[in-house]
Amino acid sequence: MTPRFKKLGIALMAAGLVFALVGGFTFLKTQEGAASLQAFSTAEDVSLSYNEAGQLVDRGKTEGADAIMSLLVNDWKYPVVAADLNPNDPIVNTASEYMYEMATVSYHTLHGTQTVVLDKNVDYNGKTYLAGTYQVEGAGRYFSQYDRLDPLDGPAREQAWSGTAHGLIASLGVGTVTASALQMGLGLAGLAVGFGGTMFLFGIGLIWASRLPEDKKVTEATKRPDVKLDPIKLPI
Repeated sequence: MTPRFKKLGIALMAAGLVFALVGGFTFLKTQEGAASLQAFSTAEDVSLSYNEAGQLVDRGKTEGADAIMSLLVNDWKYPVVAADLNPNDPIVNTASEYMYEMATVSYHTLHGTQTVVLDKNVDYNGKTYLAGTYQVEGAGRYFSQYDRLDPLDGPAREQAWSGTAHGLIASLGVGTVTASALQMGLGLAGLAVGFGGTMFLFGIGLIWASRLPEDKKVTEATKRPDVKLDPIKLPI
């Protein structure tokens, strides 16, 4: 059994080393991705706004930031990490910051007011819209919740949910996914290194356990079936 334990220990050590190397490689690649995301975020230069007390503000007011955070946490059910929102590092470069900025764009798009001008009277759905200027409230409506055939809703939807709004949301969404993937990469790297280290230690333990003390070696040798003892001859 002892040689088998020794071989098993060596195998565990080898497998543990492989896992540790994979974890180290994953960590290096994750760090490269993090550096790239940081460089992109710095070049993009999008920052969150804080007041002197370190509180998030929107257009100078904490109430606006609270409404945006409510949209993010209560409506979208996103688990914001408070540590990611750092007033000393306002550049948007973490998953929570990207999501908060996405919520900011969405909030103002959802609750903005659009100006629609009708050049002539329009009949739609049993109602007559007279020529003139109208203020159309977003009223918390997403793109699909407007009636695109309505003479007021149709133009208001194109103004509110413009290509710029969609482009910003898409870009911020990519940043969120990238930041989250990097966090998962770090977790996987730590898991691989930890698992590999554990296997390596178990392998060392098996090799150590397979070693017999000197007095045991003599006892074991006497039990071997290939050891033959000469019979004792007595004088007649």
